[in-house]
Amino acid sequence: MQQLSLFDPSNDYSPSRTFVPLADRMRPESLADYVGQKHLLGEGKLLRQMLEKDQVCSMIFWGPPGVGKTTLARIIAGRTKSDFVNFSAVTSGIREIKEIMKQAEENRAYGIRTLVFVDEIHRFNKAQQDAFLPYVEKGSITLIGATTENPSFEINSALLSRCKVFVLKELSTEDLTQMLSRTMADRRGFGGTTVHMEEGALSVIASFANGDARTALNILEMAVLNGEISPDGSVTVQQETLEQCVGRKTLLYDKKGEEHYNLISALHKSMRNSDPDAAVYWLARMLEAGEDPLFIARRLIRFASEDIGLADSQALQIAVAAYQACHFNGMPECNLNLTQAVVYLSLAPRSNALYRAYETARKDALTQLSEPVPLVIRNAPTQLMDDLHYGEGYIYAHDTKEKIALMNCLPESLKDRRYYLPTGEGAEAFFQERLEQSRAFRQSDNQQGESC
Repeated sequence: MQQLSLFDPSNDYSPSRTFVPLADRMRPESLADYVGQKHLLGEGKLLRQMLEKDQVCSMIFWGPPGVGKTTLARIIAGRTKSDFVNFSAVTSGIREIKEIMKQAEENRAYGIRTLVFVDEIHRFNKAQQDAFLPYVEKGSITLIGATTENPSFEINSALLSRCKVFVLKELSTEDLTQMLSRTMADRRGFGGTTVHMEEGALSVIASFANGDARTALNILEMAVLNGEISPDGSVTVQQETLEQCVGRKTLLYDKKGEEHYNLISALHKSMRNSDPDAAVYWLARMLEAGEDPLFIARRLIRFASEDIGLADSQALQIAVAAYQACHFNGMPECNLNLTQAVVYLSLAPRSNALYRAYETARKDALTQLSEPVPLVIRNAPTQLMDDLHYGEGYIYAHDTKEKIALMNCLPESLKDRRYYLPTGEGAEAFFQERLEQSRAFRQSDNQQGESC
């Protein structure tokens, strides 16, 4: 069988003639060719049953880039024999939406269903999303929205309540390797060309694609197009070429989306668990994806008080110093400043006593807002206030031998309330001992004076 060169003009799929990216040429046209999402499209799964019964409802596809959201919408449109309308939230506005909705109403009168696919639907504002609502309610259209953002935050609740949300997962390395192997054999890909690559090269590409089919296909296309062409038209992709095309792993990260909060949560909880290895990894994931180092530094400052507190007061100083270093140095120089702080915080003694103290006090403050300040610790800047006994009986603690006045400084209803409960970890053991002495003295039998 004669092999055609990728660069031979007679090859119908030669990029030199079509300029169509490989990812678009290889877009699956049926469920049989669709890769991944077995939890939705496997035998007996909900979405598969909906398609087989032709009972497709409005839905939202939520998942990372390159997992087949647009492709799946096109396959659904083909199976349901609907008029397929592709919207982009980046380029379309209210006027375009109304025009399509008008056409959908006319199609409905002729028994033609309209499936409207909105890519990046989270980019539509509230008014634009609301424009779909009456047509979804009437059944004039079946809406399929695709988003990389959490629909709970980005889609209007009224519209979201009328759509079924399907979560699409990142493609596995095995899924991507299978797809790349098919691409090498398919004439839409490189099936008309002899391509020589080292064994395992497709798996390497799949691994570095980070679950993104489009990225995997783009890397493969770049590698083949930059391979060495032999006189017989075959292409050899050297290891060096592949390494240059792969570069570094694409990091899935949206600095304003859910992954932003997932990763900072992972960093915080790794430090809390005294795991500096995991903490440094999550730190690197965020910094290398372009996260603002000052944001991370602010979270470290919070952590120093929330999870360490008085067990090691130096922790807060180090976190603040890391913030200042980030401000002075910027990236990439400040990456080590943050690493130093993260490792220190991960290994410092643990105490959440300050966090628990404030949360308990906050609850009391919100539920007992009418509690008056005791007269004995009120200030009396005017004669009227002095006449009303403001500050009467106040004892200046520095004038006492123990440096503690026998006064109750909480409202009467809360006089026995305990908020700060030290753990005894690290330096907090000293504060625990000091606190016990203070409380014991203030509660001694010889306590005198008015309750404040």
